[in-house]
Amino acid sequence: MTDVLWEPALDGSSRVERFIRGVEHGGGPTAQLASISGGTDVCSGFLGASPILPVHAGEISCRMLGCAVESYDEQGRPVVGSLGELVITGPMPSMPVGFWNDTDGARYRAAYFEDIPGVWRHGDWITITDRGTCTITGRSDATLNRGGVRLGTSEFYSVVEALPEVAESLVVHLEDEEGGAGTLILFVVVADEAALDDELTRRVATELRKRLSPRHVPDVVRQVPQLPRTLSGKKLEVPVKKILQGAAIEDAAAKGALTDASALDVFVDVRAELR
Repeated sequence: MTDVLWEPALDGSSRVERFIRGVEHGGGPTAQLASISGGTDVCSGFLGASPILPVHAGEISCRMLGCAVESYDEQGRPVVGSLGELVITGPMPSMPVGFWNDTDGARYRAAYFEDIPGVWRHGDWITITDRGTCTITGRSDATLNRGGVRLGTSEFYSVVEALPEVAESLVVHLEDEEGGAGTLILFVVVADEAALDDELTRRVATELRKRLSPRHVPDVVRQVPQLPRTLSGKKLEVPVKKILQGAAIEDAAAKGALTDASALDVFVDVRAELR
């Protein structure tokens, strides 16, 4: 049997067209690029590919068998052709039925069913097209809402991490209970031999204002030694926000799912400074 690349699978959001063309060139005409998206929670995928469906550049081919995936608008109605919340409206075989040490099920319900009763809200933005393909455009639970305007975290990172002095960054927004702009906080890990001084802070603000908007300029910029990440490498914006709002570390994130659980400790200190 000859060596053949049958179906390379890419986890996460759909890939840009030039990436797909590169895979086609390297894998040959028989290789089907399968862009998939799912969750560690269910040990499975929600969206993926099928050998009987075409691959459209920048899109995920279809919803997986057994997955009742819908896109819900802000009123909890299914929508096609516009951005919405990725929800699962029916049970899946691999869905968790509860959490350890959550005897009354409160944490489980809060994690998935609190916003839309009876419907699993996964925390991703999704668009389902009229031909059934899908695109994932980031985490809805990490999207910043400043003064009623949604700001995507990926926009921040593409600008801030383009600066040579910044190795990586994480941004959170603490809402104002009275409906004001709230507090936008940017955490940065600096590159080797760099430091977060007044000059770098000004450059960060200037670049965000110029390339995005004045609303993107953070109120606070803090240097941290490292960012908390899951074992799969995802930044933990939501747990950091929960800690800054007063949650205990063990309630904000499962330490066993992190590359280094001590990375969350610094945010407890930041919380004390902000009060």
